[in-house]
Amino acid sequence: MPKITKRVVDGLKPDPAGEVFTWDTEIKGFGVRVMPSGVASYIVKYRTAEGRQRRLAFARVGTVTPDEARKTAAEKLGAAAKGEDPSADRNRIRHAPTVTELCDLYLADAAVRIKASTLAMDRSRIECHVKPLIGARKIPALTSDDVEKMRTDIEAGKTAKPRMGNGGVTTGGAGVASRTIGMLGTIMEFAIRKKFIVTNPARGVWRKPDGKQDRFLDPAEIARFGQALRDALDDGETATGIATLKFLLLTGLRRVEAASLPRKSLDVRCNCIRFVDTKGGRQLRAIGTVAFEGLPKPKASEWVFPGDRGKNHFVGLPKVLARMCARAGLEGVTIHVLRHTFAATAAEMGYSELMIGGLLGHKLSGVTVRYAHMPDPALVAAAEKVSARIAERLAA
Repeated sequence: MPKITKRVVDGLKPDPAGEVFTWDTEIKGFGVRVMPSGVASYIVKYRTAEGRQRRLAFARVGTVTPDEARKTAAEKLGAAAKGEDPSADRNRIRHAPTVTELCDLYLADAAVRIKASTLAMDRSRIECHVKPLIGARKIPALTSDDVEKMRTDIEAGKTAKPRMGNGGVTTGGAGVASRTIGMLGTIMEFAIRKKFIVTNPARGVWRKPDGKQDRFLDPAEIARFGQALRDALDDGETATGIATLKFLLLTGLRRVEAASLPRKSLDVRCNCIRFVDTKGGRQLRAIGTVAFEGLPKPKASEWVFPGDRGKNHFVGLPKVLARMCARAGLEGVTIHVLRHTFAATAAEMGYSELMIGGLLGHKLSGVTVRYAHMPDPALVAAAEKVSARIAERLAA
């Protein structure tokens, strides 16, 4: 038997009567197989830990050089010597579901376990980012390098596209990438439970830490922000956008909670909002009276902050905020800074972390007020005082 070289491979001829094998003299178990059709492949032959003989074709002749094939053969035979089964691994990958199929299985399974809003967000990230970038990959073949590349592609905006409905664009960025990788890690843990894989390829992939929000508006900045809101309204800025920003600052609500707030959820008489679904679950949120005073007048819309066109709620709030901050000369202000300003004001007034958490709608261990029919009087009193303090500063 000769050493497998290019000259030897080029000289191989098919036999119409059956397969032709040529084995290498340097690496036992490495060879070339020529089919009656003339198709030639590099192969390895080995025995499994159970003593079964396996034969695995791993590359077509002509796609790699004999030396490259020899290196690959050595790797596969080495793995077999350690008790692995390269042929079974390939079959497992070939018959395994794709990432797209896994995501669909995960969503169906999660539908009965997680909140509808969380499920909708997961579905959006899957459809916008995961499926377009790695959806066709077989799960066992997915590596941490693949996940890392997906992260960098999302950050670079490669999956950005127009949104459905109210317009705008789904963008990338480190935050979006980080949250998508975190979700993918959860999906891969689901794959482990289903025995599709044994290790999580998303584990250990670097993600930008979310961190805590440190930026908030001090009293002077709140006054400048309030002046900017009044001036902008006089100059024809969207009244709904301004009202939404003011409401966020006076209540500490999350952006999504305010933007998609149904009018039927308002309970002015009891100084609260009756949320059906929030990040913390179904709950009541105590709201100061002054926060209700600047809301848009009711019109033929189910939303507290209706869109300028169509039947959907108002969108485009980040752009309105950017214009207001430019007027006020404020930097580093995001919509979440308004929520943090509410919390910082409450802390300045001496309220405890537990009380502030209740005002912000945090899910607190041992706190059952979110299941009550009426808001806690102490929370209502605190919401009244905090919102009144912020309103005073806005008007200064």
